[in-house]
Amino acid sequence: MALECTVRWHTGMSFIAETGSGHLVAMDGAPEAGGRNLAPRPLELLLAGAGGCSSFDVVNILKKARQDVRGCEVKITAERAETDPKVFTLITMHFVVSGRELKPEAVERAVKLSAEKYCSASIMLGKTAEMRHSWEIVEA
Repeated sequence: MALECTVRWHTGMSFIAETGSGHLVAMDGAPEAGGRNLAPRPLELLLAGAGGCSSFDVVNILKKARQDVRGCEVKITAERAETDPKVFTLITMHFVVSGRELKPEAVERAVKLSAEKYCSASIMLGKTAEMRHSWEIVEA
């Protein structure tokens, strides 16, 4: 299955992406790079995509395991190489999963399955960056 996206230069150093599913996403550069700080940076969106993909997996796996999941948040931090290309070298994903009487082993399994089998985005990033995953449960 092929995915499509068209990115058009808008103005200054801002760009508009139109996805194959018909949605628009704005991107802009930092002021020191000629941008106006009007939208997320492209690399921020790369991390957001990985976080969305992983969170989707975690929630889906927990629901299938009949866990009473009520919320899922992932905090992502990334370190980059100091020289060009400044690729990600370390990415940490910390999941905060809330629900009622969630089983720790179910949450651990969901995070692990996403990280190792299902999340295409974070698995791709893991080809160049060390990936670290952690999680915690909050009773809702």
